[in-house]
Amino acid sequence: MMANSPADILVELEEAVAACPPERCARVLSGIVRLLASSRDRPQELLVNVVDGVLLRLMGRVAPSALVQFSQALAELNVAPQDTLRRLASHDHQDVACPLLLKSQALSAADLETVAASCGERHQLAIAARDRIEPVVVEALVKRGDQAVCLALIGNPGARFSDAAYALLVEKSAANDAITKALTLRPGTPDLVVRKLLTVSPGKTAPKPNASATPLAPAPIASKRPCPADYASARPEIVALNRVGKLNDSTVNRFAIRGETANLFTALSVLSGAPIEIVEHVMADDDCEGLVMACRASRLNWQTTLAIMSNRSDARLSFAERERAQHIFETLLLSTSQWTVRWGEMAASTSTSDPGNRGAKMGISR
Repeated sequence: MMANSPADILVELEEAVAACPPERCARVLSGIVRLLASSRDRPQELLVNVVDGVLLRLMGRVAPSALVQFSQALAELNVAPQDTLRRLASHDHQDVACPLLLKSQALSAADLETVAASCGERHQLAIAARDRIEPVVVEALVKRGDQAVCLALIGNPGARFSDAAYALLVEKSAANDAITKALTLRPGTPDLVVRKLLTVSPGKTAPKPNASATPLAPAPIASKRPCPADYASARPEIVALNRVGKLNDSTVNRFAIRGETANLFTALSVLSGAPIEIVEHVMADDDCEGLVMACRASRLNWQTTLAIMSNRSDARLSFAERERAQHIFETLLLSTSQWTVRWGEMAASTSTSDPGNRGAKMGISR
């Protein structure tokens, strides 16, 4: 007896599927997925190619709730039927598409690029949360995605940015402070990109000579100095956080970005051992050296130090200032910083009436 050809089998399947109740189609789908998952020692590529057409026909007969479970199961497979994957990954129902977009290793970069360019925000956010994202996919997401998608990509260490993606983000940052801040603080952002970010003001395509730059944060730290009552309110919480080991880079970074001035100044004082008066002075000083020294003495990392500096005044931090501050931070010994802060504290305790001399009292060179 001669075996039926694949074409004859598909014809028979089409006839069977057309007369098959939706509930039975769903059971067949589930059974095929179990077959794929249990066939890891067999030539899966051949198997998935055989069942691909069957799955496509069954999918048109079942409810979206059954497709959600089907999608979640396929997302776990390293080898899966390609046409079926593409159909599900671009499905209008977000709960059907997102499990595959988030986890499936069988979807190619070209497949993800197509979805990123043609589907909605939920689809894009699922792709932006993948463990690893190829440059061509990142570029497609940045090109079509909104702020939420761009920020999700910037915050994902597995996203690989091409020069074209950086250029698109710099262009978008001209009207978006959140993207500017996130990309500036992202580890690994090239210095050339940071320079462009810091020289393009929101709403403008190029900086104007002698024009005041737009601040990175909506509430700059130096715009309002806390009063004694603010410090008295902030100190118990800051001391408690320090006591349990939670007064760390993440916490201080949050204070800086949110413009929580009293919390930030008190945190620097507690961590570095410098009095509030010294912290106020270095935060307001045009020279960054004192602030970098206080941050270094506080055992903060460079990204947190940069966040504090970027949010402390109404002027953007220039590229040259950033480079100088980073050089100071990287070459300054922790012991030197702590000794200088302690010496500054003793000097401040003898006389704090002359704010102009506080930088010299801290041992800060000009």
